[in-house]
Amino acid sequence: MDTAQEIREFLATRRARITPQQAGLPAFGGGNRRVPGLRREEVALLAGVSIDYYARLERGQLAGASEEVLDALCRALQLDDAERSHLHDLATAQRRRPTRRTTRRTGATVPASLRRVLESMTGSPAFIRNGRLDILAVNDLGRALYAPLFTATAPAPVNIARFQFLDPTSRDFFPDWATSVNTTVSLLRTEAGRAPSDTELTGLIGELATRSDEFRAAWAKHNVRLHQTGRKAFRHPAVGEITLDFDTMQLPGQAGLTLTAYSAEPGTPDHDSLVLLASWAATEQERADTGP
Repeated sequence: MDTAQEIREFLATRRARITPQQAGLPAFGGGNRRVPGLRREEVALLAGVSIDYYARLERGQLAGASEEVLDALCRALQLDDAERSHLHDLATAQRRRPTRRTTRRTGATVPASLRRVLESMTGSPAFIRNGRLDILAVNDLGRALYAPLFTATAPAPVNIARFQFLDPTSRDFFPDWATSVNTTVSLLRTEAGRAPSDTELTGLIGELATRSDEFRAAWAKHNVRLHQTGRKAFRHPAVGEITLDFDTMQLPGQAGLTLTAYSAEPGTPDHDSLVLLASWAATEQERADTGP
């Protein structure tokens, strides 16, 4: 990944989305403005830096910027928490000396202790993933929930992004497909800022950009996000529509690994569907154990 280009495009897209009115500035030039958002000189004014200095920053030269300058940029561009972290990650990546490119930065194996934790979560679908959205470990109910991903022909490890963009069945499995894939792309963009030297990540991004018009369009937006809690809808082939709450947790001591767990409030139709999913999973397992 070209970090300087990432910086240029990220700052330009953040600048373009803010109007002078939103920034508390008079609309200089009236209706003759040639840019959709703020001009460079307006961002410089808001950040308290010279126009020439901001122009250098937006050309991708963040390596020499202090934390104070980065924070001022974040305020001027009204960045949210995910965007602030992303800008700091890009600056950190540019400050580092060029190093050998890495693979499997976020670990291809999950410790046995964490697998036992997953297995103990019998009432909640759960899995552990890395920043590339590879599912590295999953409990029985999680495998049942994500059954369309765990087919006999699916490459290992199963990758959520690859399924969403390259498998046509994903549009049925995720009822709100557009929102779901925008979240996925934002998570990959966030990870790219953290790990620009991860060759498996850049390979995945290149594959998706080559094979999916929708991915290319979403990637060009330069959106990032923190994925901590929310609700996600599925259209499961065995239990039908089900919407679950999810919580994600970074795993201390396991850099880059995230535990995601789903749940439903007892007494709701979604909880009933979750119970039905567990029953279906048990039946499928019994069928597999007994054979034809």
